[in-house]
Amino acid sequence: QVQLVESGGGSVQAGGSLRLSCAASGSFIKRYCMGWFRQAPGKEREGVAAINTDGYGIYTDSVMGRATISTDYANNTLYLRMNSLKPEDTAMYYCAAGEWASRCYPQPQHYGYWGQGTQVTVSS
Repeated sequence: QVQLVESGGGSVQAGGSLRLSCAASGSFIKRYCMGWFRQAPGKEREGVAAINTDGYGIYTDSVMGRATISTDYANNTLYLRMNSLKPEDTAMYYCAAGEWASRCYPQPQHYGYWGQGTQVTVSS
């Protein structure tokens, strides 16, 4: 069973950048679909990005071109780099692990292991 701990969130002005990290323990992330999700107050949790073991990333439309999901298998860590941040990116960001699949999509219902989240706040 994998345990996940996110870090790297914070407060940033619009147009800025952040890199979120998700440190995994208990199992290797290469065995799972890995994804980033976010939830803003009063809204449902939404998928941001997912990464496959071949390194192929899939992104939700709202972050396309501004986000990069990546993995460091040597350190068993997942990352999300976000540039050109907008106030609407403000949310709690979660990393999650789901059952391995030939193609991983950022759909929350397919992920069973979740971290505690890290807050990202973007001010205008």
